[in-house]
Amino acid sequence: MNRRTFLHGAAAAAAAISAPAVRAASPLKVAVMLPLSGPAGLFGPSSKACTELAVETLNARGGVLGRTLEVSFGDAGLPPAEASQAALKLWKGGGAQVVIGMHDSAVRGALVGLFKGQVPYFYTPVYEGGECAKGTYVNGETPAQQLAPVIPWIAAERKPKKWYMIGNDYIWGRNTNAAAKDYITKTGAQVVGDEYLPFTVDNFDSSLTRIRDSGADAVLVSLVGGASVTFNKAFASFGLADKALRLGTLIEENTLAGIGLANAKNLYSSAGYFANIQTPAAKAFSDAYFKKFGPQAPALNGLAESVYEGFLMLDAIAAKAKSLDVAKMDPASEGASYNGPRGAVTMRSRHVEQDVYVADVDDKGFRVVKTFPRVASGQSCKV
Repeated sequence: MNRRTFLHGAAAAAAAISAPAVRAASPLKVAVMLPLSGPAGLFGPSSKACTELAVETLNARGGVLGRTLEVSFGDAGLPPAEASQAALKLWKGGGAQVVIGMHDSAVRGALVGLFKGQVPYFYTPVYEGGECAKGTYVNGETPAQQLAPVIPWIAAERKPKKWYMIGNDYIWGRNTNAAAKDYITKTGAQVVGDEYLPFTVDNFDSSLTRIRDSGADAVLVSLVGGASVTFNKAFASFGLADKALRLGTLIEENTLAGIGLANAKNLYSSAGYFANIQTPAAKAFSDAYFKKFGPQAPALNGLAESVYEGFLMLDAIAAKAKSLDVAKMDPASEGASYNGPRGAVTMRSRHVEQDVYVADVDDKGFRVVKTFPRVASGQSCKV
């Protein structure tokens, strides 16, 4: 072997040895699908801010599997087919190895069909339950968490006899209310109305007339974003706030700001997170958020914070699996856990056990009045 051949072989061997190390140290590209437009667009700015804070937090710890995180954003506020194209560009075109999504269930269904378990997909917001696709990991609250313990508690506290349900006409509103019917009837109360409206509705006079005439003393609100704001303001202007309590499972700080405290009498919200939770972890998260983004930052809320939780779950499962391969992450997801702003969170059946909080509204905003610890998701996906 001559000297030139030896040197060439040595260089090739060195390159082969160092290539895995270079790949291991390369950034981990994460595609984040958020509603940057559309009916849920008011959640976009705070969700983007929570994404940036999550990346900063995890990168300060050394990243995920030793790789620093780099994120790119796609608009999930578009119709499902268009949102899928945005996700496809980030995945196949941009090289994303993980997708984190905070968006509606119609888009989730489209993305599950697109990914087909080929890329880990963390779905973070409140949703209706039932998603068992491989490689899909759900941090969001289900009706079994937001309503199963909460409706009996409201029954004991406020003793409503007649419930009226109103939601947007898509899978989340319909399936949430379908689950609620069972919880309500088990308390001995009656469901006296159940209606679903398009996202574009901006006048609720006929609905409010039906609610008034039904004699309902409780209303379950499954409306999204601007529709929820408009409905709840009109509800108060109709004089119904003194006659019936309201329970919302998607009324968070941004929505409440739009509704206005003056229009929020007898309003309750059920969620896995509120910005004023007084636990050390929640306060540390809030302090870090406002330190990074300043006092004019978008309002902290449960939907935005869920994105942060999605990153924490990514880190927990990847560390347990020692891989980003769905075939290894799926079994590793069972029992994966972390402590975050919501408290202790553990994944079971690719969903999470987590604390659930009930808040009413006082002159300062949401006030947590009840905590249900470690509530199971009610899901039974095979892992």
